Amino acid sequence: MQDRHIIQTYCQNCQTIMDLCRQLEPDLMPGNRNPYSISPIVQVLSVLHVLATGSFQHTVALTGGMSQPMFTQVLSNVLCAFLQHLHHSYIKFPQRADMANVKGDFYQMGLIPHVVGAIDGTHLSLVPPNVNEQVQRNRKNYHSINVQVVCLADQYISQVTAKFPGSVPYPAKPEELRFNEAHGRTRRVLEHVFGPLKTRFRCLDLSQGALLYLSHKVGQIIVACCMLHNLAKVSDTIAS
Repeated sequence: MQDRHIIQTYCQNCQTIMDLCRQLEPDLMPGNRNPYSISPIVQVLSVLHVLATGSFQHTVALTGGMSQPMFTQVLSNVLCAFLQHLHHSYIKFPQRADMANVKGDFYQMGLIPHVVGAIDGTHLSLVPPNVNEQVQRNRKNYHSINVQVVCLADQYISQVTAKFPGSVPYPAKPEELRFNEAHGRTRRVLEHVFGPLKTRFRCLDLSQGALLYLSHKVGQIIVACCMLHNLAKVSDTIAS
Protein backbone atom coordinates (compact mmCIF):
# COMPACT_ATOMS: atom_id res chain seq x y z
CA MET A 1 0.00 0.00 0.00
CA GLN A 2 1.16 3.55 -0.68
CA ASP A 3 1.81 5.75 2.36
CA ARG A 4 -1.15 7.98 1.51
CA HIS A 5 -3.50 4.99 1.39
CA ILE A 6 -2.10 3.61 4.67
CA ILE A 7 -2.75 6.90 6.47
CA GLN A 8 -6.27 7.15 5.01
CA THR A 9 -7.10 3.61 6.13
CA TYR A 10 -5.38 3.48 9.51
CA CYS A 11 -4.69 7.15 10.45
CA GLN A 12 -1.03 6.32 11.11
CA ASN A 13 1.99 6.00 8.86
CA CYS A 14 3.71 2.68 8.22
CA GLN A 15 6.61 3.25 10.64
CA THR A 16 4.28 4.21 13.50
CA ILE A 17 2.12 1.13 12.91
CA MET A 18 5.16 -1.15 12.97
CA ASP A 19 6.40 0.48 16.20
CA LEU A 20 2.97 -0.06 17.76
CA CYS A 21 2.98 -3.71 16.75
CA ARG A 22 6.41 -4.26 18.28
CA GLN A 23 5.34 -2.67 21.57
CA LEU A 24 2.07 -4.61 21.79
CA GLU A 25 3.33 -7.93 20.41
CA PRO A 26 4.02 -9.62 23.80
CA ASP A 27 0.36 -9.18 24.81
CA LEU A 28 -1.10 -10.11 21.43
CA MET A 29 0.77 -13.32 20.68
CA PRO A 30 -1.37 -16.51 20.73
CA GLY A 31 -1.68 -17.78 24.29
CA ASN A 32 -4.00 -17.64 27.27
CA ARG A 33 -5.27 -14.12 26.60
CA ASN A 34 -5.35 -14.69 22.84
CA PRO A 35 -6.60 -18.18 22.00
CA TYR A 36 -6.76 -17.32 18.29
CA SER A 37 -3.91 -17.80 15.82
CA ILE A 38 -4.05 -14.24 14.56
CA SER A 39 -0.81 -12.35 14.17
CA PRO A 40 -0.33 -9.17 16.23
CA ILE A 41 -0.07 -7.01 13.11
CA VAL A 42 -3.45 -8.25 11.80
CA GLN A 43 -5.02 -7.54 15.19
CA VAL A 44 -3.57 -4.03 15.36
CA LEU A 45 -4.47 -3.18 11.75
CA SER A 46 -8.03 -4.44 12.20
CA VAL A 47 -8.59 -2.30 15.30
CA LEU A 48 -6.96 0.77 13.72
CA HIS A 49 -9.25 0.29 10.71
CA VAL A 50 -12.38 0.33 12.88
CA LEU A 51 -11.23 3.39 14.82
CA ALA A 52 -10.23 5.27 11.68
CA THR A 53 -13.25 4.51 9.50
CA GLY A 54 -16.08 3.70 11.89
CA SER A 55 -16.77 0.60 9.78
CA PHE A 56 -18.95 -2.18 11.10
CA GLN A 57 -17.16 -4.98 12.91
CA HIS A 58 -18.49 -7.54 10.44
CA THR A 59 -16.87 -5.79 7.47
CA VAL A 60 -13.49 -5.34 9.15
CA ALA A 61 -13.57 -8.91 10.50
CA LEU A 62 -14.01 -10.31 7.00
CA THR A 63 -11.13 -8.17 5.74
CA GLY A 64 -8.93 -9.54 8.53
CA GLY A 65 -10.01 -13.15 7.89
CA MET A 66 -11.87 -13.65 11.17
CA SER A 67 -15.41 -14.02 12.46
CA GLN A 68 -17.22 -11.14 14.13
CA PRO A 69 -17.13 -12.79 17.60
CA MET A 70 -13.41 -13.33 17.11
CA PHE A 71 -12.94 -9.66 16.19
CA THR A 72 -14.84 -8.61 19.32
CA GLN A 73 -12.23 -10.43 21.42
CA VAL A 74 -9.40 -8.98 19.32
CA LEU A 75 -10.75 -5.46 19.89
CA SER A 76 -10.83 -6.00 23.65
CA ASN A 77 -7.31 -7.46 23.68
CA VAL A 78 -5.79 -4.64 21.63
CA LEU A 79 -7.54 -1.88 23.61
CA CYS A 80 -6.49 -3.38 26.95
CA ALA A 81 -2.88 -3.88 25.84
CA PHE A 82 -2.72 -0.40 24.34
CA LEU A 83 -4.15 1.41 27.35
CA GLN A 84 -2.27 -0.66 29.93
CA HIS A 85 1.21 -0.23 28.46
CA LEU A 86 1.12 2.94 26.40
CA HIS A 87 -1.27 5.35 28.13
CA HIS A 88 1.34 7.28 30.09
CA SER A 89 3.67 7.31 27.11
CA TYR A 90 1.26 9.08 24.77
CA ILE A 91 -1.01 11.10 27.08
CA LYS A 92 0.91 12.95 29.74
CA PHE A 93 0.93 16.34 31.41
CA PRO A 94 4.01 18.52 30.80
CA GLN A 95 6.92 18.10 33.18
CA ARG A 96 8.07 20.99 35.35
CA ALA A 97 11.05 21.60 33.05
CA ASP A 98 8.70 22.13 30.10
CA MET A 99 6.24 24.48 31.83
CA ALA A 100 7.94 27.72 30.74
CA ASN A 101 7.59 26.78 27.08
CA VAL A 102 3.98 25.62 27.55
CA LYS A 103 3.02 28.90 29.25
CA GLY A 104 4.83 30.87 26.57
CA ASP A 105 2.91 29.14 23.78
CA PHE A 106 -0.44 29.88 25.43
CA TYR A 107 0.55 33.47 26.21
CA GLN A 108 1.15 34.11 22.52
CA MET A 109 -2.39 32.92 21.77
CA GLY A 110 -4.41 35.02 24.24
CA LEU A 111 -1.92 37.16 26.21
CA ILE A 112 -2.98 35.44 29.44
CA PRO A 113 -0.03 34.39 31.63
CA HIS A 114 0.57 31.09 33.44
CA VAL A 115 -1.81 28.94 31.36
CA VAL A 116 -0.66 25.30 31.27
CA GLY A 117 -3.64 23.73 29.48
CA ALA A 118 -6.96 24.37 27.76
CA ILE A 119 -9.90 22.31 29.09
CA ASP A 120 -13.25 21.53 27.52
CA GLY A 121 -15.73 18.72 27.05
CA THR A 122 -17.56 16.97 24.24
CA HIS A 123 -20.32 14.37 24.06
CA LEU A 124 -19.65 11.17 22.09
CA SER A 125 -22.70 9.06 21.30
CA LEU A 126 -23.27 5.43 22.23
CA VAL A 127 -26.08 2.91 22.16
CA PRO A 128 -28.15 3.22 25.37
CA PRO A 129 -27.76 0.46 27.96
CA ASN A 130 -30.67 -1.85 28.74
CA VAL A 131 -30.76 -0.71 32.38
CA ASN A 132 -30.96 2.93 33.58
CA GLU A 133 -30.66 4.29 30.07
CA GLN A 134 -31.63 7.77 31.29
CA VAL A 135 -28.22 8.08 32.98
CA GLN A 136 -26.55 8.18 29.56
CA ARG A 137 -29.07 10.66 28.08
CA ASN A 138 -27.62 14.17 27.73
CA ARG A 139 -29.34 17.56 27.57
CA LYS A 140 -29.64 17.26 23.77
CA ASN A 141 -31.68 14.09 24.30
CA TYR A 142 -29.28 11.51 22.89
CA HIS A 143 -27.16 8.98 24.76
CA SER A 144 -23.50 9.74 25.21
CA ILE A 145 -20.33 9.75 27.27
CA ASN A 146 -19.31 13.19 28.54
CA VAL A 147 -15.61 13.44 27.69
CA GLN A 148 -13.26 15.98 29.29
CA VAL A 149 -10.03 16.82 27.47
CA VAL A 150 -7.07 19.04 28.34
CA CYS A 151 -4.68 20.04 25.56
CA LEU A 152 -1.59 22.15 24.96
CA ALA A 153 -1.26 25.03 22.51
CA ASP A 154 0.00 22.67 19.79
CA GLN A 155 -3.17 20.51 20.15
CA TYR A 156 -1.31 17.72 21.98
CA ILE A 157 -3.79 16.05 24.38
CA SER A 158 -2.30 16.09 27.88
CA GLN A 159 -5.25 14.59 29.80
CA VAL A 160 -8.52 12.84 28.95
CA THR A 161 -11.37 11.55 31.13
CA ALA A 162 -13.89 9.35 29.31
CA LYS A 163 -16.04 7.74 31.98
CA PHE A 164 -18.87 10.12 32.89
CA PRO A 165 -22.38 9.44 31.48
CA GLY A 166 -24.02 12.02 29.26
CA SER A 167 -26.39 13.24 31.97
CA VAL A 168 -23.49 14.48 34.14
CA PRO A 169 -22.83 18.21 33.56
CA TYR A 170 -19.49 19.80 34.30
CA PRO A 171 -19.79 22.58 36.93
CA ALA A 172 -20.16 26.12 35.66
CA LYS A 173 -20.68 28.75 38.37
CA PRO A 174 -21.13 32.40 37.28
CA GLU A 175 -17.56 33.26 38.23
CA GLU A 176 -16.32 30.21 36.33
CA LEU A 177 -18.26 31.30 33.25
CA ARG A 178 -16.72 34.78 33.42
CA PHE A 179 -13.30 33.17 33.80
CA ASN A 180 -13.96 30.96 30.77
CA GLU A 181 -15.02 33.96 28.69
CA ALA A 182 -11.72 35.64 29.54
CA HIS A 183 -9.96 32.54 28.31
CA GLY A 184 -12.02 32.28 25.13
CA ARG A 185 -9.23 32.84 22.65
CA THR A 186 -6.90 30.55 24.55
CA ARG A 187 -9.39 27.71 24.93
CA ARG A 188 -10.28 27.89 21.25
CA VAL A 189 -7.36 25.56 20.58
CA LEU A 190 -9.57 22.69 21.77
CA GLU A 191 -11.99 23.37 18.92
CA HIS A 192 -9.06 22.45 16.70
CA VAL A 193 -8.65 19.19 18.63
CA PHE A 194 -12.21 17.85 18.75
CA GLY A 195 -12.88 18.48 15.05
CA PRO A 196 -9.76 16.74 13.68
CA LEU A 197 -10.07 14.00 16.32
CA LYS A 198 -13.57 13.07 15.12
CA THR A 199 -12.54 13.46 11.47
CA ARG A 200 -9.43 11.33 11.87
CA PHE A 201 -11.25 8.63 13.87
CA ARG A 202 -14.63 8.34 12.19
CA CYS A 203 -15.85 5.93 14.86
CA LEU A 204 -16.21 8.99 17.14
CA ASP A 205 -18.26 11.05 14.69
CA LEU A 206 -22.03 11.18 15.22
CA SER A 207 -22.60 10.91 11.47
CA GLN A 208 -21.31 7.31 11.63
CA GLY A 209 -23.95 6.43 14.23
CA ALA A 210 -23.60 5.58 17.90
CA LEU A 211 -20.82 3.30 19.09
CA LEU A 212 -22.27 -0.18 19.56
CA TYR A 213 -20.50 -1.02 22.82
CA LEU A 214 -21.03 -0.73 26.56
CA SER A 215 -19.93 2.54 28.13
CA HIS A 216 -16.74 1.01 29.61
CA LYS A 217 -15.49 -0.09 26.19
CA VAL A 218 -16.58 3.20 24.59
CA GLY A 219 -14.42 4.96 27.18
CA GLN A 220 -11.47 2.75 26.24
CA ILE A 221 -12.00 3.51 22.55
CA ILE A 222 -12.09 7.26 23.21
CA VAL A 223 -8.87 7.22 25.24
CA ALA A 224 -7.17 5.02 22.63
CA CYS A 225 -8.15 7.48 19.88
CA CYS A 226 -6.72 10.36 21.92
CA MET A 227 -3.48 8.44 22.35
CA LEU A 228 -3.33 7.70 18.63
CA HIS A 229 -4.04 11.37 17.91
CA ASN A 230 -0.95 12.31 19.92
CA LEU A 231 1.06 9.55 18.27
CA ALA A 232 0.13 10.89 14.82
CA LYS A 233 1.07 14.43 15.84
CA VAL A 234 4.49 13.26 17.05
CA SER A 235 5.01 11.36 13.79
CA ASP A 236 3.99 14.42 11.74
CA THR A 237 6.41 16.60 13.72
CA ILE A 238 9.29 14.19 13.15
CA ALA A 239 8.45 13.91 9.44
CA SER A 240 8.42 17.69 9.01
